[in-house]
Amino acid sequence: MTEIFEISKFDSYREDNRREVKKAGDGLPLSLWDTYSSFANCYGGVIILGVKENKDGSWHTTGLQNPDRLLKEFWDTVDNKKKVSINLLKEGDVEVFTHNGDAIMVIRVPAARREQKPVYINNDMFGGTFRRNWEGDYHCTRIQVKTMLRDQADDTVDMSV
Repeated sequence: MTEIFEISKFDSYREDNRREVKKAGDGLPLSLWDTYSSFANCYGGVIILGVKENKDGSWHTTGLQNPDRLLKEFWDTVDNKKKVSINLLKEGDVEVFTHNGDAIMVIRVPAARREQKPVYINNDMFGGTFRRNWEGDYHCTRIQVKTMLRDQADDTVDMSV
């Protein structure tokens, strides 16, 4: 994945189809998993916890109260098949930084390979599969999920003449 987040450029970023900030604070936000699914099913992206978006689109840190506990909670949850259908992450994909005196967690989510899609949450393929459009995570339709399932095959329909 091309570098879409560098801590030194924090103040220049805005949310878009590859970047999402979430306040977090004392616990993992529930919407974290919708965004994980949508980034994995589209182009990949970075989720930054401990940051809030201002009305003008700029970001400011709110911090994480216990980053070590949140890291453990995150890894326990992303490895739980009842919550997330597949863990696409390696250890280096999740980092904790300090910015403006606040701890923030950066989660780099790669795009899933077609054989791994759909990436869904809550053990619900048709209700828990998301896609990313600009700044939003949206439920996939049944047809979109079926298309991902169809494209898992070694020889997809568009490979034939």
